[in-house]
Amino acid sequence: MYTIGQVAKFLGVSRDTLKFYEDKELVKPNQDIENGYRKYSHFDIYDITTVNFYREMDIEIKKIQELRKSKSIEGIQLLLEEKEQDVLEEIEYKKLLLKKLQIVKEDCEKIKQFLGEYIVKEMEPLEIKGQIEHFTAYDEYETLQKNTDSLKKAVTLTSLRRVISFNEEGIIEDKFIIVRKVEDFDKEIEGEILSHSKCIYTVIENGRWSTGGKNMDDYVGASLRKVALEQGYELLGLVYVNLLLTTYEDGLERVFLEIYAPIK
Repeated sequence: MYTIGQVAKFLGVSRDTLKFYEDKELVKPNQDIENGYRKYSHFDIYDITTVNFYREMDIEIKKIQELRKSKSIEGIQLLLEEKEQDVLEEIEYKKLLLKKLQIVKEDCEKIKQFLGEYIVKEMEPLEIKGQIEHFTAYDEYETLQKNTDSLKKAVTLTSLRRVISFNEEGIIEDKFIIVRKVEDFDKEIEGEILSHSKCIYTVIENGRWSTGGKNMDDYVGASLRKVALEQGYELLGLVYVNLLLTTYEDGLERVFLEIYAPIK
């Protein structure tokens, strides 16, 4: 027989943990009637190591209590299969989280490299998954949720692209489309593919800190026309706007936008 101190020492668990297991009826050591000391048998050691094993696999206490009462081999297999599915889903979530973190890091580099600069580059293919009236059309966000690779159902504005159609007289149409980047290994694509081999590309800063809340559309349009004229390009009358990053200065937002303007 072993004391609680001895068990805690050679199993590497605290006394509080052992008492918690006892409170949850996961282990039932004998108790000396005269002095109240707990005495643990080798069967109690089996119980504690089993509980530790399941806890390390993040099995809920309630599930372990069910195991402690009665569980067939088949029942244990079912429990482990359920946990396996949870772990696989968590792995997929972590992969998506890692991918989005890497994208944001890349976006930070884009801002540092291209803010205020104008170059010609390709707009990589995007699959159009849907459309909403405006990014403030919150009643339409259910459509956005259904059509984006979101983190645990969180609505991500990075899945939106603002599309502005214009001519010499001004803006003709202004809408928002829901998109997904087309990967090289994609085999099944359901929506329309949007791509442009040549675009005038830049990153601009918007937001109340830099503009005082003024509309930047006219400024951006004039800048693109000026660059196109200077470099001998003809604009196609479209501009795609992507939100890269939002940060803050003196409590006011600084919004960095990625601009693609297709050219002939």
